[in-house]
Amino acid sequence: MATAKARHILVPSEEDCAKLKEEIEGGADFAKVAAEHSQCPSGKQGGDLGEFGQGQMVPEFDEVVFSGEIGSVHGPVQTQFGYHLIEITSRTG
Repeated sequence: MATAKARHILVPSEEDCAKLKEEIEGGADFAKVAAEHSQCPSGKQGGDLGEFGQGQMVPEFDEVVFSGEIGSVHGPVQTQFGYHLIEITSRTG
């Protein structure tokens, strides 16, 4: 089964998500931005979600993590929880 490791930042609006993505692409540290802005409890760990299998996350999230480029920041990705920036740190399978 395919597995991946990723970290993310969850915010309520697409506008906030796009602004944070610009900051990260401009050199801001993903983990620090996650700790300051993410509304997910994982923000305290720099947005780290650990390792998970395909199908364990909501479909919109899963699709990005299992098809996107590793090491890039993807988003805004809308789910029922809000808007995410997703960084895929590794993937197997």
